[in-house]
Amino acid sequence: MEILVFGNPLVQKDSLALHLTSQLREKFPAIEFIEFDSAENLEDQGRDLVILDVADGIKKVELIEDLSFLEKSPSYSMHDFDLALTLKLLKKMKKLDSIKIIAIPTSYDLKKAYNETVNVILSLSN
Repeated sequence: MEILVFGNPLVQKDSLALHLTSQLREKFPAIEFIEFDSAENLEDQGRDLVILDVADGIKKVELIEDLSFLEKSPSYSMHDFDLALTLKLLKKMKKLDSIKIIAIPTSYDLKKAYNETVNVILSLSN
């Protein structure tokens, strides 16, 4: 299994998923965690995606499989496309069969995020 890890290491609120990758690689050596900084090349990653990212508006780590739960942020130029919009476009163009997003609340600390993320990944393995 591959898990695409999104985030911006320069923005604290958006870097939590990236900070988890070294611990997750140790816990799950059979899973390839790929740090992914741009949603524009997602179609090259296959038709079934698993993504790890942070999200606003959630209270615990959640597994999101229905793209309708994702809100689209405002776009003012071509550079403002976000992950949710890109995924919805790929799904509409039939370039994605399934998507699983492990969403971590932006307010979480590293330990709480790690523990809950591990549980979600374990549920994917079953």
